[in-house]
This record gives sequence, C-alpha cells and structure tokens, in this order.
Amino acid sequence: MTERVSEDMIIADMLALDPGIGPILVGSGMHCIGCPASQGESLAEAAVVHGLDASKLVDTVNEYLAKK
Repeated sequence: MTERVSEDMIIADMLALDPGIGPILVGSGMHCIGCPASQGESLAEAAVVHGLDASKLVDTVNEYLAKK
C-alpha cells in the first residue's frame, strides 16, 4: 500500500515518511520547512501561513508518492 499524506499531517512526519517531499514543499513556497517551529505544524497550518492551498499540496505530494 502506498503511503499518503493529508492536510492534518505534521510537516516533520511528512519529511520522515519521504525526504523527497521537502523539495516539493520548498518549490511551492514553504522555504522555512527546516525551522523548528514549522516542523510541528500541520500541512494545513503551514499552508495558511504561506497563503497556499493545502488541498493542492496534498494532491501534489500524493501524486509524487504514488509514482514511487
């Protein structure tokens, strides 16, 4: 079964699942995913801070994971 992410998943957990998710988040505008505060945020919380659509990020990351 392929792993999937959701909007309520913590950024640190996503990166532990697959470090390749990091470049996707950075490329979308989340340039601070390495800072300690962001590591404890959910994808939805981080998306709000950066003015991004969390559901689109979820789709992009899950498409990446499905292709692995």
